[in-house]
Amino acid sequence: MRSLVFLALRVSALLWLSFSVLAENTNISGVRFGQNGADTRFVIDMSGQVEPNIFLLANPSRVVIDLPNGSWEKDNNTKPTGVVEGYRHGLFSPGIYRIVLDLKQPAILAKSFSLPASGGYGDRYVIDLRPATDSSFAEAVTSSKHERPTPRDVVPDTPERVSRSNGKRIVVVDAGHGGVDPGTLGRSGENEKTLTLKISKQIKADLERTGRYQVYLTRDKDIYIPHRQRFGLAKAVNADLFISVHVDAIADPDVRGGTVYTLNENASDKEAGRLARMENKSDIIAGVDLAETNNEVTSILIELAQRETMNASAQYAEILLAEMRSQVHMHKRGHRFANLLVLKSPDVPSVLIETGYITNKIDARMLASTDGQKRIAKAVARATDQYFATLVAQGR
Repeated sequence: MRSLVFLALRVSALLWLSFSVLAENTNISGVRFGQNGADTRFVIDMSGQVEPNIFLLANPSRVVIDLPNGSWEKDNNTKPTGVVEGYRHGLFSPGIYRIVLDLKQPAILAKSFSLPASGGYGDRYVIDLRPATDSSFAEAVTSSKHERPTPRDVVPDTPERVSRSNGKRIVVVDAGHGGVDPGTLGRSGENEKTLTLKISKQIKADLERTGRYQVYLTRDKDIYIPHRQRFGLAKAVNADLFISVHVDAIADPDVRGGTVYTLNENASDKEAGRLARMENKSDIIAGVDLAETNNEVTSILIELAQRETMNASAQYAEILLAEMRSQVHMHKRGHRFANLLVLKSPDVPSVLIETGYITNKIDARMLASTDGQKRIAKAVARATDQYFATLVAQGR
């Protein structure tokens, strides 16, 4: 089976070939923060010399560092200082490893340079960040945008779309977060992105075991994929169903239970609004400008198609909720509606499952266990069987 991730990101990979690469497969051994006068110094320790692509993003203020052919085996969890509030990192696209520095205040790139191995240190890349006014930061953001290639939504050509000749329904399972977007670190010690991938792989295995489904994962490794590309992949393979898998997080450690979400752009529920703000923002935080993505809903016909799709999504959600309740703890009002980017496919029924709270001790233990992951997958497989059986009975 051809990797869906390859289908989705191969064009994005070509966009980065203009990077200047001085070393192949550069391993990052750690990072360090310090002060160089008024500047905040960020040092990347590496196995070779490489010229990264560096740019700034606003709202929130960030510095993005893209390293060609980079990898990072073990993070030394260095505490940030100066203008840097925190940092995240991960595989952004094939051949591109991304580090994102979250800023406490606006700052500009004062200078950056590479240092060869010497004095007991290996190869290093040094970045100095200087506090700046809002206006000078805005100017720096604008100028840096012109220097960077931007990943676009990718839809494979029609000849590459999946054939339905085998009679199987096509299901796309989407593991939330990934790469530079790790999500929250849970009570079990694992990030959201790790748990969602494990659960998604188990769902794929259970669905394929029935022999009735052809299943694709939007990602099968720790890599970042923008929201609109995720549901774009479902359309590209003519999917009959899109299932996005997430784990929830909240400040109150006593809150637990799963929820199934479907699209409603006018959702006013406080909890649904909280989730929408959190999930929709991850594309921005990871360094993708949503203003540059394609807008699927461009006509009344597509709007009508989306309304029908929303009804089908809600139908599947109700079936799924009942099956989930038989396997794991769910909220009393377990089916909710929210304005979530990942659910906005106009013609593929889509649901997002918040499988439990990673911030709750009981839920976190269940989510991290093989037994818990299997129970979730069992519920999804049963619900999927019932949903498509209903469609067959309706002549669809």
